[in-house]
Amino acid sequence: MAGNTRTETSRIGLALGSGAARGWAHIGVLRSLHEADIVPGVVCGTSIGALVGAFYATGQLDTLESWVRRMNWREIVRYLDVNLIAGGGFVEGARLMDFLKSKLSEPRIEDLDVPYAAVATDLNRGQEVWFRDGPLIPAVRASIALPGMFTPARQDDTWLVDGGLVNPVPVSLCRAMGADVVIAVNLNGDILGRHARRSAFEREADASSDTPGAALLDMLPQSLHMRASLLVSRLSGSRPQVPGLFDVITGSINIMQDRITRSRMAGDPPTVALSPGLRHIGLMEFDRAEEAIEEGRAAVRRMLPALREAVGLDGTDPEPATPDASA
Repeated sequence: MAGNTRTETSRIGLALGSGAARGWAHIGVLRSLHEADIVPGVVCGTSIGALVGAFYATGQLDTLESWVRRMNWREIVRYLDVNLIAGGGFVEGARLMDFLKSKLSEPRIEDLDVPYAAVATDLNRGQEVWFRDGPLIPAVRASIALPGMFTPARQDDTWLVDGGLVNPVPVSLCRAMGADVVIAVNLNGDILGRHARRSAFEREADASSDTPGAALLDMLPQSLHMRASLLVSRLSGSRPQVPGLFDVITGSINIMQDRITRSRMAGDPPTVALSPGLRHIGLMEFDRAEEAIEEGRAAVRRMLPALREAVGLDGTDPEPATPDASA
């Protein structure tokens, strides 16, 4: 319709995928979509997508972007309550959750201005869990519980972990929330082989106090320092001919998410898929926000004609909804 800034005949859903540090690209995607007058009416997220989506749905995207753009390893480690004794992961996540509460308060999902949902995984049953109501912060904490890194989140008698294990790009959840047009952001499209490249630990493997390894050690009790020193030296790739523990974990997660993403999106394709080129950013390189955000913007620019057609901004009718093949 001439003169309209967005389609009135379709509800646009945005599925923000998992991908740890690569997820800062979601900020660039959201910025560029708004600049193109493509405004999501539903936002669903898995893992880092759930976190970015929560800031968007609460109107705090500016706050998140400001924080991540100034982030360095010292800033990152400050929010990681490392505990090598705790079962199920290195990081408890309490400090990060306190930060989220300070920025987002403690809203309920059903009270948000933008319809929002997050995906987690039931560790015992292997089933996906959808958070469409209830407290926002615990939903985000469950969705980001990356296996091997964050300890699982407990809900009643259920242990929950990262939603990327079952639904890395929650297209099906967007449709269940009433979206007619679904834009999916897949952060896992070009990541295979990334575990063979230099990680953040390897790029900064010297012993200076500014390295992530040194920062992690500073957070630990003295009684764990010696044991952790050995662990960090292994993580930093002191034997480059043999993959270190960190390389094995991240490489395995990359493979898993790539395969699951391909399977889910083949069975339930989105209207438009955005695939930022993020191969150069490692799983835990949260200090590279500027690069990730710009690549998110670039992904929208590359697909802008298809996006405008999908939502009817080119004068055509919006594309009809695709039946939910995963239901």
